[in-house]
Amino acid sequence: EQMRTIKAIPQMLAFSEVYQALQTGVVDGTENPISNFYTQKMHEVQKYMTITDHGYLGYAVIVNKKFWDGLPADIRTQLETALVEATDYANTIAMDMNKKDLESVKASGKTEVTTLTPEERAAFKTALVPVHDKMASRIGKETIESFYQAVDFKK
Repeated sequence: EQMRTIKAIPQMLAFSEVYQALQTGVVDGTENPISNFYTQKMHEVQKYMTITDHGYLGYAVIVNKKFWDGLPADIRTQLETALVEATDYANTIAMDMNKKDLESVKASGKTEVTTLTPEERAAFKTALVPVHDKMASRIGKETIESFYQAVDFKK
């Protein structure tokens, strides 16, 4: 939905087919975290990259409620603390890797990298608001509003 909103024509492919699709011109771009883009060598075959920071890549830790509620409170507290610490650690590593991989993409000279100006980024965010509104029925308006608050976004 995001891609259609910004007038792109999305194509669904198996991840294993993306490199060849870029190489042969079947597709001309991808939406990927920088680390995927670099480790999968897409910079060898994709001419342009725009850093938009338009999405959030999150992971959920899910546990059976009955099991969780059956754990002693002190164990739940320890697990919650460990999860926060592990998440912070993993996020730090991911940010460092993305910075390193972006520099490697730029150094390759094969992909022209553009970073949106603050004004362009604001326009990009605003253009995607209809997608957010559409998703509200699936993920809850409160969830969307909490993301807006976290990134200080005003509609």
